[in-house]
Amino acid sequence: MLKSIDPVLNADVLYALRSMGHGDDLVLCDTNFPADSVARRTALGKLLRIDNVSAGRAARAILSVLPLDSFVDKPALRMEIVGQPNEIPAVQAEVQKEIDAAERRPLPLASIERFAFYELAKKSYCVVQTGERRFYGCFIFKKGVIPPDAT
Repeated sequence: MLKSIDPVLNADVLYALRSMGHGDDLVLCDTNFPADSVARRTALGKLLRIDNVSAGRAARAILSVLPLDSFVDKPALRMEIVGQPNEIPAVQAEVQKEIDAAERRPLPLASIERFAFYELAKKSYCVVQTGERRFYGCFIFKKGVIPPDAT
């Protein structure tokens, strides 16, 4: 255990989060996502896991240390429901609350079509699979920067 580090964040996930640079993408996905095959094509090249937690809980842990990119219009994406692109399922609403809390302001998730999501995921830095069993618990977060201390 470490002080001020969410215990859900294991060593492999912390390593990846620390290794990511500004503009790199992290995929946070549910248990139905083809995580292993997609992860093999990412910069990291292997699947990371945060087992036995929901997408919302995993997002809270990740966003406690990962800044979202303030230089782009859409630093957080959600996978659209096939045939219902504007519908927001409960799992996505939960992650939206975690994003807003971490950013201390509303920062709406943008949406991306399912197959476009898969293609973008293959270009990401890493894939983190959660224990989320609800459908459409898949997100992409773009890493931002931490400004120098104002002293």
